[in-house]
Amino acid sequence: MNRPEKATFLSHPVLRGVHHTARPTWKLEDTVHFYRDLLGLPLVHAISAKGWGPANHADFLHFFFDSGNGSTIAFFYYIGTEQPEKHIPTDDYQDRATHTAWLVSDANELKEWRARVEQAGIPLRYQVRHEVIESIYFNDPNGYPIEITYQTRPFEEKDKGDAMRTLEAAIELERASRDGATFDSIEPVWQRKGDRLNDSEPVTVASVFVLDVPEFSALVEAADATDGYKTTRLNDGYIRIDGAPGITFERKALGFKPAVWYGALTGGLVGSIKQFDTDKLVINPAVHS
Repeated sequence: MNRPEKATFLSHPVLRGVHHTARPTWKLEDTVHFYRDLLGLPLVHAISAKGWGPANHADFLHFFFDSGNGSTIAFFYYIGTEQPEKHIPTDDYQDRATHTAWLVSDANELKEWRARVEQAGIPLRYQVRHEVIESIYFNDPNGYPIEITYQTRPFEEKDKGDAMRTLEAAIELERASRDGATFDSIEPVWQRKGDRLNDSEPVTVASVFVLDVPEFSALVEAADATDGYKTTRLNDGYIRIDGAPGITFERKALGFKPAVWYGALTGGLVGSIKQFDTDKLVINPAVHS
């Protein structure tokens, strides 16, 4: 499919936030009890309809709970229907990718929500610190994942630039995969980013490009304290770490939470990953012919 590189628009409309997310439910009473009575979200609107025109469309209820700041979470209850297997959530990570995440102000509010969830008898799946958010996770009666989160810092221009570099590299690799090239890991994305950020001649050391943000600062501090490592501040908010010849980091020594640790190379690298597991990261230098 051919896509224009950049479309030209006559106007520039903006979005004002999320009005609602919606999913089907086959557990009407349980869903209302969970959101209204246990979580305390006000029931603010309901539509009851005789199908929606087509003969095969069931009669339904479409109801909304206030989830704060002008947003709602909504459900469809299709009367007299059975839940299709494709709509039964599983614990597979690809199913969990579809979820609702609500924002709270800070760590104290998150702590209060965790206490409410636990006091309501809702099983808490876990609490996790990601790069710029910390969240609690639990499921609703339908098995849909719910996340409540606070953002630890605002996004900056350097975050936007880094995100675009990441997606540009991944899109190029995805395009190449349609022609038979292999794209089955994150490493070539990081390597492609690193190659473009590398402004020097081919080197015989490993290099890591770290976005200059708090969540990755431990990498830079460790490199500054390690003989044979060199750090250099670059444009666009990156810090380059060079290792002679390779680079090794240990997660526990750096104080990284696992969810942040596995994104430690998101800024890019020059070289290849020899080891990257829960405890240790080892990068070998690039091999040049």
